[in-house]
Order: sequence, then structure tokens, then C-alpha cells
Amino acid sequence: MHKAQKTVTEVSNISELAGLIAEAAQGIARCALAVAGPPGSGKSTLADQLSAQIERPSCVIPMDGFHLDNRTLETRGLLARKGAPETFDLRGFSELIDRLLDGRTVLYPTFDRVSDAVVPDGGSVPPGTEILIFEGNYLLFDETDWAELNRRWDASVWIEVPEDVLQERLVQRWRDHGLSEQAAQDRASQNDMRNAQRIKSAVLPSTWVVAASG
Repeated sequence: MHKAQKTVTEVSNISELAGLIAEAAQGIARCALAVAGPPGSGKSTLADQLSAQIERPSCVIPMDGFHLDNRTLETRGLLARKGAPETFDLRGFSELIDRLLDGRTVLYPTFDRVSDAVVPDGGSVPPGTEILIFEGNYLLFDETDWAELNRRWDASVWIEVPEDVLQERLVQRWRDHGLSEQAAQDRASQNDMRNAQRIKSAVLPSTWVVAASG
């Protein structure tokens, strides 16, 4: 595995990006691609689009399957900060990356937003998969321990989104979950945007940048 490239190229066309990824994955038995960005940046959407367009078998693995459970977060006084770096099982995620890349497992956990809980072994990597697309907030996060993830990526994508766009998307997300307007505004401002600003202030270089304006 190779550390993600330091030269950053901005790409706006998803089909072009899919082609660049396929080219970068040549000669790698199982390529590890990171798709990173702050909450509300559209990571899962972009990862799914890339998986559909890359002309090599691929599979999307979300980092959200490594949320610590709510009981653990409550015990640690972190439930209100769910989504912050310290509310994830970094060690478990790191170990899964290695097991998936060397073929020791094909199973990975997923996250059910309706029940707000992890689904163990909720996903499976199909046979013949050549590109693993990992997506999550902290895949290019330059803080202690998290930065170690960067050495696992053969290539990486960072999604850059203006803060006002993130704010509106995050408020809408909580509206869609049934929160009142004030509760949605509070949830977005007091937790999600704090996480977004923390991520953006400590992002490692990526291979490509996708800039979203709205």
C-alpha cells in the first residue's frame, strides 16, 4: 500500500475522476481509495457515484459502521458529541481496513440512521472486487492516531464545500429526521459544524479535490 499522493488535482467531472481512479489503481491487486470530507459534504453520494462509474469492480465501505454505541457514549459523556473523532472506534476501523485489503474478511459493519445504531456485518465485499472505496469524515484527518490511516490509501479524494452550504445541508438533514426548526438549527450548529470546522482545519493532502458549491 502506498501513501496518498501529495500533488493535489481539482476535478469537477465525476466521470473524469472515475477514470483517473481506475488509472491510478492499475497494477494494484486491491486498491484502497479514501473519500473524505466534513459532515454534509456528500461523501456517500460521491462514493456511490464513483463505484457505479469506475470501470473496475469496486465496493463502498462507510466509516459510519464504527460509531461507538450510544450507551458507551453516554457513559463517557460524549453522546451529545456523536460524530466527533473520539466517538468512533478508530482501532476497529484500522484493523478492518487491513483485513479487507489482504482478504482475511469480506464483512464490514454498517450504520442504520433510523435506529441510530451499528449493524454488525451489515455489508459484504463482493467476490472479485478490485477497488475498496472507504468513505468517512476522518480519513484524511491530521490528528494523533487518525493520521496513520493515510498510509493505507493508494489514492484519496477530498470534498471541499463552503461552510454556509454545509450548514444548510446539515440543518435539512435534521429536519428530515423530524426535528423542529430550532432543534435542527441547534443540532447542526452545536455539533455537526463544530466537527466540520475541526476536520477542515486539519485535513491532510489528497490526490484529488472535488469542489461543491451547492
